[in-house]
Amino acid sequence: MIGLDRSSEAPPFEQIRAQVTAQVADGVLQPGDRLPTVRALAEELGLAPNTVARAYRELEQAGVIETRGRAGSFVMGDRAAGRAKAAAVAYLAETRALGLDDAAAVDAVARLAVSRRDP
Repeated sequence: MIGLDRSSEAPPFEQIRAQVTAQVADGVLQPGDRLPTVRALAEELGLAPNTVARAYRELEQAGVIETRGRAGSFVMGDRAAGRAKAAAVAYLAETRALGLDDAAAVDAVARLAVSRRDP
């Protein structure tokens, strides 16, 4: 799930923060997913717990995760955004089944959105 590039100039806490953020954006991590504990991730990566704790604090300040005390840290998420993404995935599957390429599918949505705008 999370790894370190020891040759990178980016500090380990930043690598953790960037990877979690990217995994949330890519849908690999979903709202409600529980992250490893600070201690467990630190041990897995061979880091001091304070390094992982700093990454988690920054993720929490950015609204990417929420820490719930002893229950752990969880991925935050906008349920509406999650539902919109699911609808988009279903739409693309349907348009592909109809033989449209992705550009044509997106164009169809854009044309529909323009035609339904309030004056």
